Amino acid sequence: MQIHTGFGDKDLDLTLANPLHLRAVLEDSRFSKSRVVLLHASYPFSKEASYLSSVYSQVYLDFGLAVPKLSVKGMHSAVSELLDLAPLKKVMFSTDGYAFPETYFLGIKWTREILLNVLGEACANGDLSLDEALEAATDILGRNAIDLYRLNNISESENHQTSGLVDFGVPNNCEANVKHIRLLWSDTAGHRRCKVVPKERYDHVIKEHGTGVTMCCMGVGSHDHPAKDCGLSPVGEVRLVPDTASARVIPWSRGEELVLVDMHLKSGCAWEFCPRLTLKHLIEVFYAEYGLEMKAGFESEFYILKYDPENKLKWIGLDTTPFCSSTSFDAASSILFEISEALNAMGIRVEQLHAEAGGGQFEIAVQYGPCLKAADDVLILRETVKAVVQRQGLLATFLPKLFPNDVGSGSHVHVSIWEGEKNVFMGDTDASSQYGMSQIGQEFMAGVLHHLPSILALTAPLPNSYERIKPQTWSGAYYCWGRENREAPLRTSCPPGTYHDSVSNFEFKSIDGCANPHLSLAAILAAGMDGLRRHLQLPVPIDVDPSSLTDGSVQLLPTSLDQSVKALEQNEVLKEYLGLPLVKCIIGVRQSEIEYYKENKNTFASLAGSY
Repeated sequence: MQIHTGFGDKDLDLTLANPLHLRAVLEDSRFSKSRVVLLHASYPFSKEASYLSSVYSQVYLDFGLAVPKLSVKGMHSAVSELLDLAPLKKVMFSTDGYAFPETYFLGIKWTREILLNVLGEACANGDLSLDEALEAATDILGRNAIDLYRLNNISESENHQTSGLVDFGVPNNCEANVKHIRLLWSDTAGHRRCKVVPKERYDHVIKEHGTGVTMCCMGVGSHDHPAKDCGLSPVGEVRLVPDTASARVIPWSRGEELVLVDMHLKSGCAWEFCPRLTLKHLIEVFYAEYGLEMKAGFESEFYILKYDPENKLKWIGLDTTPFCSSTSFDAASSILFEISEALNAMGIRVEQLHAEAGGGQFEIAVQYGPCLKAADDVLILRETVKAVVQRQGLLATFLPKLFPNDVGSGSHVHVSIWEGEKNVFMGDTDASSQYGMSQIGQEFMAGVLHHLPSILALTAPLPNSYERIKPQTWSGAYYCWGRENREAPLRTSCPPGTYHDSVSNFEFKSIDGCANPHLSLAAILAAGMDGLRRHLQLPVPIDVDPSSLTDGSVQLLPTSLDQSVKALEQNEVLKEYLGLPLVKCIIGVRQSEIEYYKENKNTFASLAGSY
């Protein structure tokens, strides 16, 4: 039977609505087998209801009406108090909707949000594991009611989809249910930004003509203020024009699709400040001049953070176990698998997942591909990781150096050069090629090494980036290259399946998750083309830890953003390839970062939410 307890209409005597008044009935043997559901969270007697459910096997709880009628704080408090003592298998959700569809919608909407926050706190406090919290959500949102009311005609799979916390819902190849389109781009500071439009407007207007955004959007720093010397102002507008080939359904957001955008002054007229169009242009130049294509694949490191149980305003790592720890992976496996499934659903092939050296740090490596797709994919990967982790009441961050006493996070990228279906970065199979590379590979990589100090202004875009790039941290702090040398910023790699002593790609290590991936790959491609154009040659590889060399033969790369910006200011090659206006804009934004964080030294941690 269902019993109304707690608050109600004005004719109700609240003092008599305390569920503790039911103890005599619950103790009566005549009713010992009668299952009793206390409705409305028994508010304001939620603690009393939780107690009764914990000591009487026949007592169940339903928090409908309390959610969504109470304030946000009240809803959170009521649900949290119910879960303090009540068995998780005995708490249920109902909308308590009536008459109008909106009442059902509000009940569902607020239940999801409140339950996410309450269970997220339980995970952060150590009361529940992530798997237990997911199981509890599935039970509360459907399975408990199905079992209690014997609604056996509802299948288990439908029950899981009702929860919305485990299944993604809309298949990625199904457009019928798409209601909104997310227009996604990244600015010169590496922020992921978006505008969302209804699908009807997208189909009839945006797909062809785009939508407007201020020109100043490319001159904003990580602190979200326009840079004064970026060459852009609030006057003027550009069009965000979708590249429909990049569209994909978002697995974690029901009824939403995302698409990467290019920036045009008007339809068909490229804007010289657009990072994605800059990369597209250099891809065309590379093919036109050399008949070659650059491919790339990213390895993204990030932290998963939880609230500190002793300080709810502070985030700490999800765990404290070491590199490649199975314990660490198990702590986050449900999240990592959800991320992996989402990426695969969007056509981004995950090749490897593992725990990294930091407490709560993980890495996802994805399959390499044409460099435009690689840049798009890593942008979507960051979007996916942040969103999926947030759904669990946690926080993911790609910030280069969040914890001063723990390792930093990079976004290493592996680069190879192709002519059609042939990897021409790789040397000949007779092992006669120097360093296992072809002449094309050597010259291309020599160009990247030559321009590396300037490239850092794009791949390590924040002052915080240089807190990560330190000697003996495998982040590439020295001006050198090496064969399978993880201390070198450029490392030639020989993965399984390649011939003995030959290499298939090189790894660029001095890049992090705050970098705009399109700008980063554009700079690498430009530098490589300069190496081919001038037939630059590689120096002798460094096959030891560079910090062990005391003869001064190997110098440090720029140790601050200020130093890399000065190198970029003097680099005429990158200005030529990337375009002088864009490079000046980047320099202006970077200088604003330097000035801002010089005045606000300890505010970088606040960027964990946006990066």
